[in-house]
Amino acid sequence: MTTQTDRPTQQGSGWGPAPVPPEAPVVPPAPESGEPQQPFVRRLWRGRPEDPRWARPAFLGLLAATLLLYLYDLSSSGYANSFYSAAVQAGSQSWKAFFFGSLDAGNAITVDKPPASLWPMELSVRVFGLNSWAILAPEVLMGVGSVAVVHASVRRRFSPAAGLIAGTVLALTPVAALMFRFNNPDAMLALLMALACYFVVRALEDGRTKWLLWAGAAIGFAFLAKTLQAFLILPPLAIVYAVCAPVSVKKRLGQLAAATLALVVSGGWWVAIVELWPASSRPYIGGSQNNSFLELTFGYNGFGRLSGDETGSVGGGGGGGGTGQWGETGWDRMFNSEIGGQISWLLPAALILLVAGLVATRKLGRTSVGRGSFLVWGGSLLMTMVVFSYMAGIFHQYYTVALAPYIAAVIGMGAGILWEKRTELWASITLAASVVAAVSWSYVLLNRTSDYLPWLKYLVLIGGLVAALGLIFAGRVSRQLALAAASLGLVASLAGPTAYTISTLQEGHTGSIVTAGPAGASMMGGGGPGGGRGGFGGGMPGQNGRQNQQGQNQQNGNGGTGGFPGGGMPGQNQQNGNGTTQGQQGGPGGQTGDGGGMGGGGGVGGLLNGASVTSEAKKLLEADSSKYTWAAAAIGAQNAASYQLSTGDPVMAIGGFNGTDPSPTLAQFKEYVADGKIHYFIASGSGGGMGGSSSGTSSQITSWVEANFKKITVGSATFYDLTQKASG
Repeated sequence: MTTQTDRPTQQGSGWGPAPVPPEAPVVPPAPESGEPQQPFVRRLWRGRPEDPRWARPAFLGLLAATLLLYLYDLSSSGYANSFYSAAVQAGSQSWKAFFFGSLDAGNAITVDKPPASLWPMELSVRVFGLNSWAILAPEVLMGVGSVAVVHASVRRRFSPAAGLIAGTVLALTPVAALMFRFNNPDAMLALLMALACYFVVRALEDGRTKWLLWAGAAIGFAFLAKTLQAFLILPPLAIVYAVCAPVSVKKRLGQLAAATLALVVSGGWWVAIVELWPASSRPYIGGSQNNSFLELTFGYNGFGRLSGDETGSVGGGGGGGGTGQWGETGWDRMFNSEIGGQISWLLPAALILLVAGLVATRKLGRTSVGRGSFLVWGGSLLMTMVVFSYMAGIFHQYYTVALAPYIAAVIGMGAGILWEKRTELWASITLAASVVAAVSWSYVLLNRTSDYLPWLKYLVLIGGLVAALGLIFAGRVSRQLALAAASLGLVASLAGPTAYTISTLQEGHTGSIVTAGPAGASMMGGGGPGGGRGGFGGGMPGQNGRQNQQGQNQQNGNGGTGGFPGGGMPGQNQQNGNGTTQGQQGGPGGQTGDGGGMGGGGGVGGLLNGASVTSEAKKLLEADSSKYTWAAAAIGAQNAASYQLSTGDPVMAIGGFNGTDPSPTLAQFKEYVADGKIHYFIASGSGGGMGGSSSGTSSQITSWVEANFKKITVGSATFYDLTQKASG
């Protein structure tokens, strides 16, 4: 074992405890025999005896501030993504739907993901009832938990101040503030990935197997939240432990094998049950083409995301390439006009600090936990960023929340270690360079939305440059002046993302594709600064789901120009074939935003944003609904979800999310109708499946219904009563 210290000297810094050997875990000293224990509340407030007195109160204040920040006006997002909210409602009514992740309590079809991310929300709704807070508050708690985990990991091996910086960076990342208040699976994924990194760092401290088992279990459970994305960080974590763990090679390999087993058990038990369960007595696996979760995992949700060949996805499979309907791929994807404002504010600084941290720890022994921490968090950052940059399949801006914990940890660790080495010229210059990189890139991002706080970019740039100048001399001036320069640099670096975060918190977000920051901050298309490419027929999917923004109405019929059926633009108000406007789905009660009275699905608006449900349509569906397994059936999950959330009754989503899944078949649907299990069919304005195919299951069912059953018009919505034959 090496005898070198694993942390830079901290004498006189007041930033944390004294250095410790890399093989020794950082734990509070145990009280001597007979020494009275301090009261729990005092220990909670005071923290470790060796810590500065401000450390624990500051940490608790960070958690409280994050909680209050994320809870602010939480209900403004209503049901957020109604696709998942409908599944939450179903799971709160049916334990079978809870287990499988069904979209409706009648268990016709599941969401196109495993159900783990739904379980906390469903339990909350079972306790508190169906409302926006019950659905979204568990996501907020995951955000607070993520901040705590990142802080704890950084604080253990660096300093309390470094941990606070890391936690603050995560809390103020715009896409994190968005997704920790939204009901997509990404909040749970980010928390579990942060936990996995934390557990691996703990395992590097003492080589105890239990920490590696916990890491495997965290990644396995993350698989049940968002399938193969959970495995992106496996290579760096496994390699770092295999090389740096303070135990023999034989034991390292055995521990990694045990962790793999923990991963398989944690994530595989549910998969095994689903695959072995008779298909005839469980819901159809949404997103798959042959009712198989394994096919969904490795196809639509797996390798198809990398290659772009995603059968059954929006627009169908289509191969990859450098450009496509999901934006340009390439090394600069995280910085372009689609993604940059979501996550990249401190990414240049993080890359600089990652290299600096590895340089600063280069002389430490193989088992250095400080260097191992940089490799764990930095390796996870680089691996995820590279995959995101080049994946050719479905990619949404909010996916980048997965990067937020890694960036935050690297920023905290790098700033902490360079601050302690500030008397060395290279360290002070590098610390200054990281601030210059952060504020310069903030200037670029703020300049992309020139009408948004136009004065802020100048303050950020000037303040950051002044701070950087002071940091160059941080080791040669008084500690007070050095701290002033560091504080100014931190404030300037965080000012841009903080402004975007506040803008994110001030408005509700609904629909399937949501973005953080002010309107216009994430234009779909564009290859880098100043670029602009007309993805989705020139539309802006990044604008989708933001309430109270100006949007254009587009016709969803013949003459569309986009890649989606009908040529509409996700995120803009859509019109169905009858010319009625579809607005964004909104809050509790199933009513949508301000789009007007479109009662039927239809087009891309129905695919991504659901439909508004009038009181007359709601009354129609609720009548005698208890006599039926499904009060209605609709093409596409968002349309079905809107009616289900409005009425509280199960609504079958024909074809799953996109309307392209082969479930139910026409024969199965006819059988359901003959058995009296479905009352109404909700007409789609596009006249068929969301996928635009005239020969798909959805279109076949639509044609059969239109030819055989009575048509009922309620306002602008069209229904077919499946209990009454059409006259003539």
